[in-house]
Amino acid sequence: MHILPIPEIEAMPFTALDEARPVALVTSRAAWEAVRGRLHLPIVWQVEVEEATQACWDTLVPSVQGEVVYAVGGGLAADAAKYIAVRCDLPLVCLPTALSVDAFLTWASGVRQDGCVRYLETKAPDRLVIDYGVLAEAPPSIRAAGICDLLSIATGSWDWRFAEEQGKNPEGMEYVPYVDQVAAGILQGALDCAEAAGRGDPAGLKQLLDCLALEVQLCNQIGHARPEEGSEHYFAYAVENAMGAGLAHGDLVGPGILLMAERQGQDLSPLRHALESCRIPLETIPQAVIESTLRSLPAYVRRHDLPYGIAHCLTW
Repeated sequence: MHILPIPEIEAMPFTALDEARPVALVTSRAAWEAVRGRLHLPIVWQVEVEEATQACWDTLVPSVQGEVVYAVGGGLAADAAKYIAVRCDLPLVCLPTALSVDAFLTWASGVRQDGCVRYLETKAPDRLVIDYGVLAEAPPSIRAAGICDLLSIATGSWDWRFAEEQGKNPEGMEYVPYVDQVAAGILQGALDCAEAAGRGDPAGLKQLLDCLALEVQLCNQIGHARPEEGSEHYFAYAVENAMGAGLAHGDLVGPGILLMAERQGQDLSPLRHALESCRIPLETIPQAVIESTLRSLPAYVRRHDLPYGIAHCLTW
């Protein structure tokens, strides 16, 4: 079994970065405008990624120039940069402008395919540079939205236990009690730092990053994401088809956490408080769209062969 690591993480101001290699930059317009004055990179190729599809990324690969890929921005920029770095056999440096997702730490890139999200094995960044000043200045709704990939432990681990009780965990995804307990500790760490991270306090953002790193490495150790990805993410994948591309990850997963936790019979108050503390928008999705997505979710998860959870047996 080959266990992949998280990237090397270095905390430093972006202004202190010293890069001599020609840079291929993958970014988004808003993120680049926010930090371009702090970065002095020898950029020889630049793209603003707007689509999370393999076909789109494949069109970029032939034109890439440079000796190192830099990702500046959020999860889409990071995922595209990971794919490009692998295809071009280049090192990758990631500079997140908000702690909006856990994608900066993972070895996979999420792509939209046939109305669902699939993960392609790419690579973790070789270097992850964290500027807490930049993170604190991010728009409030995305500044700490990565907490959704931690609060999803509440619903994802519930699904994992439920699937084990029903005999639905496939080989390689068997329920492991101590792993569940470790995940619960990471979840508690996220709940504890939500208010501070949401305010942009450096200590709160540092704890949020620590929890994300622990969550990703835990999943790396066991070879799957069942402790943190379940029906809440399935809801997000499905509802994106109705809402269209462009909504932030937290805008989709945050409501999914509350919807699935309610159906699992969990106490919503600590989850809601953490989401609200991190300014996650919870009213973006119209009620009619929520209801239609929930009605179709059991068929959706079966059609896409997603691991068993509460979404498979929702009834109306």
